[in-house]
Amino acid sequence: MIHPTAIVSPKASLDSSVKVGPYSIIDANVNIGADSVIGNHVTITGHTTIGKNNHIYHYSSIGEAPQDKKYNQEKTFLEIGNNNTIREFCTFNRGTAQDKGITKIGNDNWIMAYVHIAHDCDIKNQIILANNTSLAGHVSIDDYAILGGFTLVHQFCKIGSHIITAVNTVVFKDIPPYVIAAGYDAKPNGINAEGLKRRGFDPEIIAKIKEAYKILYRQGLSLNESQEKIKLLSKDTEALTLYIEFIAKSTRGIIR
Repeated sequence: MIHPTAIVSPKASLDSSVKVGPYSIIDANVNIGADSVIGNHVTITGHTTIGKNNHIYHYSSIGEAPQDKKYNQEKTFLEIGNNNTIREFCTFNRGTAQDKGITKIGNDNWIMAYVHIAHDCDIKNQIILANNTSLAGHVSIDDYAILGGFTLVHQFCKIGSHIITAVNTVVFKDIPPYVIAAGYDAKPNGINAEGLKRRGFDPEIIAKIKEAYKILYRQGLSLNESQEKIKLLSKDTEALTLYIEFIAKSTRGIIR
């Protein structure tokens, strides 16, 4: 299952079902779970844990040291969950001691070619990152988000669930759940209604989400005033609690 030209450290831990392609390098302190496939010319290094049934395509660099001048060879980590597709030429870096020391990627994510995930990012589940998306350090992305090709996200930004960004979007502030964002810098452009339909959201719930969006963006209210109105609306619509919780934890401010 390991190509004879691949170099795998005897200190690495690979399940017996793992496949490793030609000329790939897997260093010590790397753990890879069952049924994962590592393509050609892939380098996996550092304290990196990769779960089950992941497919990492050719020429990717996984678990390399963070691109942070403060990094001083501290023991930091990269953790990848299960069932992720990671396409060609991706670069994922470990965390830094100045944060929690770990970069995390969850489960069932579709990560396309040339994606960069910097140190201390926290990527949840069922996320799509299209080609050439780049995440600066300390970015968090919630479930079911879709970032269009060439989307750039500034450090410390938070991205909410079920959002979608257009091609070439540049994100400097947090994007609340359900929102379509586009532009430089990113601006809200309605809710991701089509994505919600595909995920089985009831039309009445989608209508409530749209109503909350209008409160937040179309009524000329302050953020605090918007929050209070959305709280009242959320009493009979649990899906709107995502708005409330997200705004409460935002530190950079939301796109408006």
